[in-house]
Amino acid sequence: MIIGTAGHIDHGKTSLVRALTGIDTDRLKEEKERGISIQLGYAYAPVSGSEILGFIDVPGHERLVHTMVAGAGGIDFALLVVAADDGVMPQTREHLNILELLGVRSGAVALSKIDRVDQARSLAVAAQIRALLAPTSLHDAPLFTLNAAVTDDPGVAALRAHLMSIAANWPMRSEAGLFRLAVDRVFTLPGRGTVATGTALAGRIHVGDTVTVMPSGAPVRVRSIHAQNRECESGRAGQRCALNLTGIDRTALTRGDWLADPRALHASTRLDVQLRWLSGSARLANRAVLHVHVGTARRVARVMLLEVNELTAGGSARAQLVFDSPVCSVAGDVFIARDAQARHTVGGGVVIDPDAPARRQRSPARLAYLTAVQRMLRGEGMLPLLENSPQGIELQQLVRLCGLAPEHMTLPPQALIVGPAGRGAMILDAHWRSLGQRALEALRRFHQQQPDEPGIDRARLRRISAPTIADPIWRALIDELVQRQLLQQSECWLHLPEHRVSLSERERELAQKLQSALAAGGFDPPWVRELAHAVPTDEEEVRRVLRKSAVLGEVYEVVRDLFYHRDSIRALARQLHSLYQQHGFVEAADYRDSIGLGRKRTIQVLEFFDRVGYTRRTPRGRVLRADSSWREATLT
Repeated sequence: MIIGTAGHIDHGKTSLVRALTGIDTDRLKEEKERGISIQLGYAYAPVSGSEILGFIDVPGHERLVHTMVAGAGGIDFALLVVAADDGVMPQTREHLNILELLGVRSGAVALSKIDRVDQARSLAVAAQIRALLAPTSLHDAPLFTLNAAVTDDPGVAALRAHLMSIAANWPMRSEAGLFRLAVDRVFTLPGRGTVATGTALAGRIHVGDTVTVMPSGAPVRVRSIHAQNRECESGRAGQRCALNLTGIDRTALTRGDWLADPRALHASTRLDVQLRWLSGSARLANRAVLHVHVGTARRVARVMLLEVNELTAGGSARAQLVFDSPVCSVAGDVFIARDAQARHTVGGGVVIDPDAPARRQRSPARLAYLTAVQRMLRGEGMLPLLENSPQGIELQQLVRLCGLAPEHMTLPPQALIVGPAGRGAMILDAHWRSLGQRALEALRRFHQQQPDEPGIDRARLRRISAPTIADPIWRALIDELVQRQLLQQSECWLHLPEHRVSLSERERELAQKLQSALAAGGFDPPWVRELAHAVPTDEEEVRRVLRKSAVLGEVYEVVRDLFYHRDSIRALARQLHSLYQQHGFVEAADYRDSIGLGRKRTIQVLEFFDRVGYTRRTPRGRVLRADSSWREATLT
């Protein structure tokens, strides 16, 4: 169990931790000279059995609330300290608000420095504290009157006994989640190197494991572990862990970073959240700036309210937080919001989607999806989420939403896992069948509109039938439709089984002659009228046979009556690919010079590649579509 202190400056938090554990958590010379805590302090005490009780001592100064939040984010139990002479003070209230927003539901109150007041004052402050706690989740927290400066103080002894009793029966956090540790301190040890400490929020870590520093994405190996101040072979969720790391310098790691299983987190600048606005806070206008604390990180974010135009005191609404730099979280993580000047805590809430989209944030479909995620977080399972995901959910995204590896997820019986191992997706069977029908209907319409085309590129079919579907899901869908023979693939073209042509013996002989002439023409083949004159035969018959050959994938019609042999098109595509690799885009003039054609013909070829889904035109030039199966087939 991890206990975190809370309370106003100079109310005796550090003295109380020292009285409970014998450890002075003020490490810095400045802290000892000034008599106030500046950084987070840590102390430990053995509990009956083999368990160790951990304490996080936080500073109470109003300018150090950001440090207090960094320490409070991983605690299980709050120890609110109020000095009898001062009573409830501003940071008493602010720290209590932070604990409430972070979801801390268990705690105790220490009424300290009772030697400085008479009994009437002590009772009055106790009543003041009870009134303060009444509307919070700590309303029934026991109160202990004590003087931490006195050895063997009975109040301290009673509090210690209470904490030990609670800790002995405290349930362990589940280890089913992927490992995540929010870094709150980094230092170096002679002969050992970089050490990062923090509270493990999920999963288990072992010596020798490789974890990822997020949001940077750098991999590091765990050389040794101290969990709850003891050297161990592993650390688990709910423990304070110090990880000795190899492969990283101290300067590359800081408070606010994460050490995590590579699957657990994804760096994002947008979080969709449920935002709770504190009573007494000024109204929140759309696009307002806030300081947001998530994990141990503090970042500036702009608020985009999704359901209302402003949020009044005591209200709650869904919103998108747009950050200046990437942050990491999983669905269900809590956060704290402070005002634009970082002077006052004004709200907080829960992360719904840790990788929110930049477009259509307010659409009904998007809000329904967020509702489904919230239902999942409330324990209603994945079915509502999958019902609101007609194009499925990639397993990587689902892992980040629930913080679990796929093998630990409880799947609804109606769900399918499709796609390649490690990059698959989950989708309801009914949605899967619907996507297949949409793809087939889109292909049928394409054949009706373009009867002379051999088929359609896989990526282009996606753009006209399901443009927002994830690529792994789309590939798995097409593979299944091909396997079930509901569609066929000829080289790079997808087509319905009935979209076939056959050539008579005479047409086959003519096609061979025409294809030989086109191949001989290379990048500048003859037009239909020139072919008809050279064969010789009727121009309309040449056109008909070439279009049948196009359906068979043997030639390509770049513009009307100008056909290219398949090998010539592949050579043109390879040249385009070579230029793209050199520059990251292809200008028409450069391509013209490389293939030796005039500008008009070069533009015709480029527009053909645009049309079949090989390239896309941008202001700088053509770029190759990364998802083009036509591209893949051409370059093999």
